[in-house]
Amino acid sequence: MRGKVGGGVLIALLGAGLPALVGAALHTDVGKPYQETRLYFGTERSDGHGPVGKVEFMRFLDREITPAFPEGLTVHDGYGQWRGQDGKAVRETSYEVVLLYPEKDAGERSGRIERIRQAYEDQYQQDSVGRSDDKLTAEF
Repeated sequence: MRGKVGGGVLIALLGAGLPALVGAALHTDVGKPYQETRLYFGTERSDGHGPVGKVEFMRFLDREITPAFPEGLTVHDGYGQWRGQDGKAVRETSYEVVLLYPEKDAGERSGRIERIRQAYEDQYQQDSVGRSDDKLTAEF
């Protein structure tokens, strides 16, 4: 009799704890809601001048991007390609800037991002600066 009662108690305990374990496994979000924006900066200029160099890009980063996102950001060196108006592939050194900010601030931050994109296009004769946005959770 004792073995049956002990087994029943064990099964009851496992049954009570199993939904909590499954729920915890299915709900893996950590942190708070954030927006992630990635900006893609090409370096080839349409005016025939040489490409935007690393020193120039870092000056742009310090002057335009860092003041708008003083909390921090990430820069990746890249190599991009795209199809030009003539149908040929254009290959160039590029920079990817990753920005994370609270989702509740997305509207205000989007304005900052658009000013950054426009400034780069104007200063370095670019057709465009690519942008992608995604929602995620983050913890710092």
